[in-house]
Amino acid sequence: MKNTFGLSVTLTVFGESHGKAIGAVLDGIAPGIKIDEEYIRKKMCQRMPYGKISTARREEDIPEILSGVYNGFTTGTPIALVIKNTDMHSKDYALTRSLARPGHADYTAYLKYHGFEDFRGGGHFSGRITAPVVAAGAILLSALKNKGIYIGTHIKKCAGVSDRGFDDIKNDISALDGKIFSVLDSEKEDEMKAAIERAAENKDSVGGVLETAVYGLCAGVGEPWFDSLESVISHAVFGMPAVKGIEFGAGFAFADKTGFEANDPFLLKNGEIITSSNNNAGINGGISNGMPIIFRTVIKPTPSIFQKQKTVDFINKENAEIELRGRHDPCIVHRAAVVQDSLTALAVADMLAQRFGTDYLGSDL
Repeated sequence: MKNTFGLSVTLTVFGESHGKAIGAVLDGIAPGIKIDEEYIRKKMCQRMPYGKISTARREEDIPEILSGVYNGFTTGTPIALVIKNTDMHSKDYALTRSLARPGHADYTAYLKYHGFEDFRGGGHFSGRITAPVVAAGAILLSALKNKGIYIGTHIKKCAGVSDRGFDDIKNDISALDGKIFSVLDSEKEDEMKAAIERAAENKDSVGGVLETAVYGLCAGVGEPWFDSLESVISHAVFGMPAVKGIEFGAGFAFADKTGFEANDPFLLKNGEIITSSNNNAGINGGISNGMPIIFRTVIKPTPSIFQKQKTVDFINKENAEIELRGRHDPCIVHRAAVVQDSLTALAVADMLAQRFGTDYLGSDL
């Protein structure tokens, strides 16, 4: 029963949606990284719900750092942080204890934990656990920026409405930093929000696609085969419960290309080796080639909807129907963007530590 990611830089998450607190332990982190509390707050705000397009549950989500930081800098020892839960309506879940909510982990959690799991609000399987991930991710994102590595995610598609792709990648990432609704084409924001609100009015939910760019990562990071850069990023990103698919660069479009169309020709420009296209998303043989890393993930529609659905009572072993109560997001895509940034930062930081040593991200190293 493992809740830790990483080999050199590791993140362990703990807590339940309706427990006293949730939190994370970030270990293997270099000493001397400046902790920017304002930046952490900004990142936490990007994950927070708001308006009709999000859940009515409102948490302050103020991370309390318990260890690993002294005089505003990391010490190199584990960073433990907690976030208190204050706005729980646990009674909403009592009536559906034995009913498997379609799309949720109720049934599989019951099997794995033999009925001892905290089922309220999804317990440890809840998207609520992404809050400490974002807090820890903010530390890593800031450290990576100090090394000239920038990570940004935008909503490529939501409820059938598409945003433009990355163009001037470094400036696009800068424009996304701190955005509550992460789109590159501001005209698409209102269309997406309107589509989400329509789904909510119909007691339904919608999903979408997130697109992430990693800019400034040097060539030579990653491993062949089982710890390829794609593998490690995918492993981290699939930690987000709603992710159901991922593609790098041209992705599934490779199926309709010829080798000549798919290859990225190399050239020398201003003394640097680059490629004239980036179908392979800056990765060859599992190792970064110096070009931007681009990948997309599909986020499924929120499984908590307010329509009557067929299910099974898995304790009494009988067919049943379920009609949910409570407070749920009609869409989590906009809140998931910063989570994807954080998990990507974790994967990249871990791979850099393996390549250059655990002190690499230290501010003076």
